[in-house]
Amino acid sequence: MPTSAIDTNDAAAIQAAQNSVAVYDRSHWGRIKVSDGDRLRFLHNQSTNDFQSLKPRQGCDTVFVNSTARTLDLVTAYILEDAVLLLASPNRREFLMQWLDRYIFFADKVQLTDITDETATLTLIGPESDAVVKKLGAEAIIGQPYGNHISIPPAGGGDTGGVPAGGGDTGGVPASGGDTGEILVAVGSGLAYPGYTLILPAADKEQLWSKIVEAGAVPIGDRTWETLRILQGRPTPDQELTEDYNPLEVGLWQTISFNKGCYIGQETIARLNTYKGVKQHLWGIHLNAPAEPGSPITIGDEKVGKLTSYTKTLDGHFGLGYIRSKAGGVGLKVYVGEVEGEVTEIPFVSQDYPQL
Repeated sequence: MPTSAIDTNDAAAIQAAQNSVAVYDRSHWGRIKVSDGDRLRFLHNQSTNDFQSLKPRQGCDTVFVNSTARTLDLVTAYILEDAVLLLASPNRREFLMQWLDRYIFFADKVQLTDITDETATLTLIGPESDAVVKKLGAEAIIGQPYGNHISIPPAGGGDTGGVPAGGGDTGGVPASGGDTGEILVAVGSGLAYPGYTLILPAADKEQLWSKIVEAGAVPIGDRTWETLRILQGRPTPDQELTEDYNPLEVGLWQTISFNKGCYIGQETIARLNTYKGVKQHLWGIHLNAPAEPGSPITIGDEKVGKLTSYTKTLDGHFGLGYIRSKAGGVGLKVYVGEVEGEVTEIPFVSQDYPQL
């Protein structure tokens, strides 16, 4: 298919994310601050990753699951001096607040605060993101591991080493209401592309957005993000993340600790890993024509899976779908409804059991 298969502006934005640098406004994503003395133990017990091994200025991706290990949301967590900042999917903000609150018992020292409305999130995507970060004065974060973060003054005047610009301790949480107003700059774009995520007071968003665009980043919108998300294989709630699937079927191995103690859904996940019991996997599918999410994936007369997401691309059509493990993997020829397709890898997830 020619490039004209999608909007010209979308094509330029996709190419910027893949080859240079793009910027996406993720302010509609949820931001939840978890504070007080038991915060790390609490999150350690409620999700798949190992929070108790993390230190301030580090971070990770983690999955919240139910008691049978079915997926609720994929969340990025940033460990601050006196809190943990969770970046949640847009349609899971209120749900997660209610879900987490259910598990706070009388003696637990845990406070949940929804700071979505007073903060903003901007994400840099692409191989030239480092150049923009340097211009913002956050070059100290370049080369650090995924999830690591620092704080810089709102003017981008240099690295404060995680110390709020005004000298007071806000635990690294971007201040609001006339406080210090620092910007958290974290490694990671939310996709498998290189990049950075910036969390800041909502009042400073327009000024920072302008600086980033002036530094050469190409703005992208929701439609372009959705295309990139699908091409990369990042799962999203209500499509790839539902109570029909567990994190191992999704391929989110990087979010799971097999060495920590008990947590919600741990027994199911451990058993699936130990006995190699994952019966379906999330794959990318190159398609010959548009296809409707929810369509059955078949080989001959046999249904082997279901399409969960679809997008046009620069050169054709692409989808995400779950396919039975026994059916095969990369290179498998399938039909999605009436549309021919071929299974391919997606970089955000993995279908291989880890070598522990």
